[in-house]
Amino acid sequence: MSSEQSNDAQANPTEMIPVNITIADRTYRVRIAPKDEEAVRKTAALINQKMVEYKNLYAGKDSQDYISMVLLWFTTEQQSNGQNLYELESLQNQIDGLTASIEKVVSGS
Repeated sequence: MSSEQSNDAQANPTEMIPVNITIADRTYRVRIAPKDEEAVRKTAALINQKMVEYKNLYAGKDSQDYISMVLLWFTTEQQSNGQNLYELESLQNQIDGLTASIEKVVSGS
């Protein structure tokens, strides 16, 4: 949950809705902001999909093993996406610097 989402939960607990989410054949009842329901359901579906993939790849493991594999996959993806954001920010800074240099040359300064 993002800090914005956790702030919503702290500020307006009465506006939270109960939602049943199933992960690895277990149902969890969670309270979330209505605006987050779709994202939470999609995330749970992705977790279950990845668990099926790992069950097909690595037969004979128990649910805890598959959950651990999904957690490792998800964390790696998040770190990779974070690195991509850092690289994009670096590129944006370079573009901003080049733009400023070009503007100086064009304006004759």
